[in-house]
Amino acid sequence: MAMSSRNDNPRALYRCGAPRLVLPSPLRLVILGATGSIGRQTLDLVSRYPERLEVAGLSCHGRVEDLAAIVEELHRLFPDLPGPLLTVTDPAAHARAARDPRLKDRLLGAGPAGLRDLVASCEDAHCLVNGLVGAVGLEPTLTAAARGMRIALANKESLVVGGDLVRQAVQQGGAEVLPVDSEHSAMAQCLSGRCASEVARLILTASGGPFRETPAAELATVTLEQVLDHPTWNMGPKITVDSATLMNKGLEVIEAHHLFGLAYADIDVVVHPGSYVHSLVEFVDGALLAQLGTPDMRLPLLYAISGEEHWELGGDRLDLEKIGQLHFAAPDLERFPCLRLARQAGEAGQGATIVLNAANEIAVAALLAHRLGYTDIARIVERTLSALSSPVIPDLATALAVDQQARETAERLIADLCGSGA
Repeated sequence: MAMSSRNDNPRALYRCGAPRLVLPSPLRLVILGATGSIGRQTLDLVSRYPERLEVAGLSCHGRVEDLAAIVEELHRLFPDLPGPLLTVTDPAAHARAARDPRLKDRLLGAGPAGLRDLVASCEDAHCLVNGLVGAVGLEPTLTAAARGMRIALANKESLVVGGDLVRQAVQQGGAEVLPVDSEHSAMAQCLSGRCASEVARLILTASGGPFRETPAAELATVTLEQVLDHPTWNMGPKITVDSATLMNKGLEVIEAHHLFGLAYADIDVVVHPGSYVHSLVEFVDGALLAQLGTPDMRLPLLYAISGEEHWELGGDRLDLEKIGQLHFAAPDLERFPCLRLARQAGEAGQGATIVLNAANEIAVAALLAHRLGYTDIARIVERTLSALSSPVIPDLATALAVDQQARETAERLIADLCGSGA
């Protein structure tokens, strides 16, 4: 079913036909998750474009030494600027940072409130790069939206947990959300300058992860090392696990629904092992547009931060002759039930997607702690969804309450599963 209006879809966060915010140069960034994969690649872009990009604020969870090294490098890069404001979310790590002379003078509070306060306190910042993993990314996204900032969003959970809330905040604050996930960036590039009424279908590509060809009967015995051995992308452990279960693709389906305003029936997933085609858009006349590129997250990061401009960036180029052929296949929902569960939760509403995400975060943490097996993740998510209802989510407090209830339920189910051995 195509979008009904020739103007931008009012249900969509991403405004394909609207002009981008006009922001000053150099663009000042707040980078959440500065010591993680997205944060480090953003800092690489800052080092490449010091005349265009500066850093107003940084956050990390617990890697205090890494954060201090980043602050020192920024001081060398921008000797005439004050250092960035900082927050460290883990309380114990925050205490260490408060004793570090390199960090203490610019350090704000700990915990989720510290993330919110960092975004609010960087008054001269223009763009939030949200590279956090998990539901903790929602509140700073809402804070940036209320401030009317450009939000380069790599934290898909902001939309999985609070997509409706983010859309309201963006509309009220005059902000804009530009996707960083390679798949959604690809769709945004295909949609640039198009009318909403032209779009019929979105097609997300999935690498298939390390178990794309593993017989289903063998999945119960795969090791954590195998789970974390992604064939294409170099990511943090949580996202790597999600890619192995295809939960990451399920979350991206929900994210695409909120970003582009299409019904779930009009958002498909295909397995594309090479990860050269990052996603496709089908138009009402049957034409398909695809965005191709090397698997380098700096490309979608730069496209979002810049306000959808293509800046010159050194790096590998896609060699079509070397690739030769492109392969696509339908995902196996029996082998990867998390993709099915995510789509069902999306259809059920925002309350269900909150439960889905929370249960998955708890189950993945249990896998990484060697408490669960790989196939137990889908089992815990499905049982948590069955145990809880899907309430309407009118505000952040309700979203956080549902999230907490789901986490507690998932933890109890994990304890039961470990105790019974079932």
